[in-house]
Amino acid sequence: MGEDFEERVRGDYRMSADPRRLDVEVIHRWLSSEAYWARGRTREEVERSIAHSNLYGVVHDSGELVACARMVTDHVSFGWIGDVFVEASHRGRGLGGWMVGEIVDHWSARGVRRIMLATRDAHQVYARVGFTALAHPERMMEIDRRTPF
Repeated sequence: MGEDFEERVRGDYRMSADPRRLDVEVIHRWLSSEAYWARGRTREEVERSIAHSNLYGVVHDSGELVACARMVTDHVSFGWIGDVFVEASHRGRGLGGWMVGEIVDHWSARGVRRIMLATRDAHQVYARVGFTALAHPERMMEIDRRTPF
């Protein structure tokens, strides 16, 4: 997955789309127990979401997986970045913004023209990457059957 993504290095961190470096057990633990938007997500649901998207992770030089994100895309007109998570002891180092920025750059270079994400509290992080509030929210609609968080 990752559509020919080449690893990126930033200091002691390496961003990768290589599934051998991205521990699904760790990602499931983060999402199901620590991520407000995914609490309770089953291992099977995490595996299925990964199978149908492009998974990225940030690995510390120690070998520890410290962050992840997924990109869901049609490879042409639209992409959705979701499940952006940085392990607590590595927060505050710009890893989330770096990871999302690399994903945006990678897919934009391949012609994906619109990329979206949702956040409750990291608007400033993603604004530094170029995200803005919806220009025309009145055009957007949704069906949201999630349990409120």
